[in-house]
Amino acid sequence: MIPQVASMTTEREGVPTPSATAQAEAAGAAALRDPSAALHGRLLNVSRMATIGEIAAGVAHELNQPLTAIANYAQACERLLARGDSDPAQLREALRQITAQTTRAAEIIRRLRALARGQQSAHSATNINDLVRELQDLLQTDAVMHGAHLSLDLAPALPLVAVDAGQVQQVVLNFVRNSLEALTQRPARFAAIVIRTSLTPQNDLELAVSDNGPGLALTETKRVFDPFFSTKENGTGLGLAISSSIARAHGGSVGYRPNPGGGACFYLLLPAQPAD
Repeated sequence: MIPQVASMTTEREGVPTPSATAQAEAAGAAALRDPSAALHGRLLNVSRMATIGEIAAGVAHELNQPLTAIANYAQACERLLARGDSDPAQLREALRQITAQTTRAAEIIRRLRALARGQQSAHSATNINDLVRELQDLLQTDAVMHGAHLSLDLAPALPLVAVDAGQVQQVVLNFVRNSLEALTQRPARFAAIVIRTSLTPQNDLELAVSDNGPGLALTETKRVFDPFFSTKENGTGLGLAISSSIARAHGGSVGYRPNPGGGACFYLLLPAQPAD
């Protein structure tokens, strides 16, 4: 089992698969036809890598836990083997724990690499709740590092949406990072973020990220999705603008509204797939 886990973490780096090569060629051709598409692609990559960099500290913290556990169990195995009357059952349990923790570490790396690659894919029918759950562990780690509590409120039995999964997940990351930065001045025991999905009366899927931070001033709400506009001292002003561009590419929209309990709510609307 351990060799199988190792293979998860030893994928060849820098060797594009045929599908990745085809995607790159298609993207290059599209960029030649439409310069704005090339700019959008560059800005999307900048936004994605900036977001990945911001959550790196949380991921490093999360990785440290299984690595520490692996070291501890390995030392326990060494001590057991040094004893003349070691119990094989204890050895087996220690080795099982090493395997489990190795798998956990490999999965953390896999999730982060999948986000960092950002390979575009064709729009396909997707359950939006599944996209949120795939991000949950990374987002929880990031929230804990910022002293905030993150929870999910996902409506059941939602219709599917036709999306590029990676791009929609980028919107979720942008919204959550925006909330975390807004909550920096709030006491940790009160800082909270909720990711909520629902179906609107217009049969659109809404994915909303709400927080209990300071919210936005009226003058800020008019410009918050403009490129390079930021309410943060060191903000790039790209995250929300890219989110708006992604929404439009999917036939949807993004928006802001004050959170009823105080704070901000950023939301993404996507057209639902018609039922068969």
